[in-house]
Amino acid sequence: MDSSATHEETIQNHHENTKTQQNPSSNNNGGWEAAIFIIFVEMAERFTFNGLAGNLITFLTKELKQSTPMAAKNVNTWLGITSFFPFLGAFVADSFLGRFQTILISSIIYCMGMVLLTVSVSVIPRRYRKSVFFIALYVVSVGEGGHKPCMTTFAADQFGEETVEEKKKKSSFFNWWYIGLVFGASAATFAVIYVQDNIGWEAGFGILAGAMGVSMGVFLLGIRRYRKQGHLGSPFTAIAQVFMAAAKNWNLNENCDDLVIYSGNDHDRDYVLVEAQHTKPRALARTNQFRFLDKAMMIDKRDASNKMRNPWRLCSINQVEEVKLVLRLIPVWMTCIMLQVVQSLVNTYFTIQGTTMIRSVGPYFELPPASLQIFVGLTIILTLPIYDRIFIPLARKFTGQPSGITKLQRIGIGLVLSIATMVVSAPVEAKRLSVAREHILLDNPEAIIPMRVWWLLPQYIICGVSDALSLVGLQELFYSEMPDSLRSLGAAAYVSVSGLANFVCSAIISLVQGLSSSHGHNWLDDNLNRAHLDYFYWVIAGLSTLNLCAYVWIAMRFVYKKVEEVEINEKGLAN
Repeated sequence: MDSSATHEETIQNHHENTKTQQNPSSNNNGGWEAAIFIIFVEMAERFTFNGLAGNLITFLTKELKQSTPMAAKNVNTWLGITSFFPFLGAFVADSFLGRFQTILISSIIYCMGMVLLTVSVSVIPRRYRKSVFFIALYVVSVGEGGHKPCMTTFAADQFGEETVEEKKKKSSFFNWWYIGLVFGASAATFAVIYVQDNIGWEAGFGILAGAMGVSMGVFLLGIRRYRKQGHLGSPFTAIAQVFMAAAKNWNLNENCDDLVIYSGNDHDRDYVLVEAQHTKPRALARTNQFRFLDKAMMIDKRDASNKMRNPWRLCSINQVEEVKLVLRLIPVWMTCIMLQVVQSLVNTYFTIQGTTMIRSVGPYFELPPASLQIFVGLTIILTLPIYDRIFIPLARKFTGQPSGITKLQRIGIGLVLSIATMVVSAPVEAKRLSVAREHILLDNPEAIIPMRVWWLLPQYIICGVSDALSLVGLQELFYSEMPDSLRSLGAAAYVSVSGLANFVCSAIISLVQGLSSSHGHNWLDDNLNRAHLDYFYWVIAGLSTLNLCAYVWIAMRFVYKKVEEVEINEKGLAN
């Protein structure tokens, strides 16, 4: 076998980095001192991002004079690209900079983008405004790409797993973490969007730029309390090694007498998983799925006696099973795309519907149409405690599951509710069109239809419940089922679901426009009163139903991660 100590050196360097960078003060209160700073940082960042994304379609249509379908596609494209940048951020953090430095650098880029956005709507001449605005918008995407995947895992780094008490603190933190995100996003949806619509875009974007500056300032205030870890090496390299080794050993047969399975040793990545209550090291159990990858850990008895190994030729059981974990999650990831397609409509067509309806609250206040998104956030804030304190204990009595229901069941319920969102939205839109027809407003798209905006409230509430169940469940699934060394990549994959969904939604919009126009009537016309948005909602409901069928088929065959204790012989090798 070829000699290679690169893998072992990486792990040794990681342990040294962890020891030297970890601040002892971060352990005084089980990580909560650092976690409080991070929660406030994320609240400010979500306030900034949602204040920008939530009303972006209004800016594009009202200020840049884009058509509604073009603006919707531009919003979806930007959100889509923004959601794929986390893959780059996760790669940089895990391979080169570590999470702390990646967050710091990306926050600076984020602030620069928000300042440039503010400048673009205030002092830039109108003929250059569109170009500068879109440049600034994608600078924000780069900053978000480094910030988003690292912040979640960096937050989890502040809590150890040495004791049961530490695990409880980490679990509690994630509950407060998500509530903080929703609170920040909801505050922006209500307050900032009102400023943008009633005072001006300069003031609105200026507030968002200031919030991002505060976010970075709070992050730096906690610098002495953070537990920092060094980079682990590229996760893509570890995955590539398994596929390369399997390809090189494709002609080997496991049943041959001259072959053995390489279990690994105490230096293998993520092989030794020791906690206070465990006296033996643990590793991933071998599974029967994706058997073609098992060839990556086959070795003949002569090479097995060598002390060194080439990681591109031979991988351990644990390393192969890590790749299998990733492959199992890909189908689940794909079937959650339609879930996010429905969610993306909240920022686009739900908002456009609201602009045509009566939004007055009392004699002096008019609700900005995009501010209805706050009901999604409020629903999440109410749903999560009810789910945690009431539903889980009741479900636990029937299922015996510690979490009441499994993660995949939780996501599945969210998928069903996303279909319900569309089933409710379509008749409401049909009602809006009938009112416009009755009052002879079909050819007056700027007119306010005599129908209260509260008709839209049920679709926002159902969407919020779907979000609370499915997206939190998906985040939990990716965190728990991803290998420890690939959790930054898992966070990026979780974020990218919404990105790909926005691209899919743009493609569906284009397809529906083309097909409906060719048959004489554009369902997504600029004049919403002459369009048939209700038909479009039924199309999304039908596609989501087909997607749910695929999800159920995949979920019934999903194998959760299994960890087992491993016996180590006197030579440090697994028996």
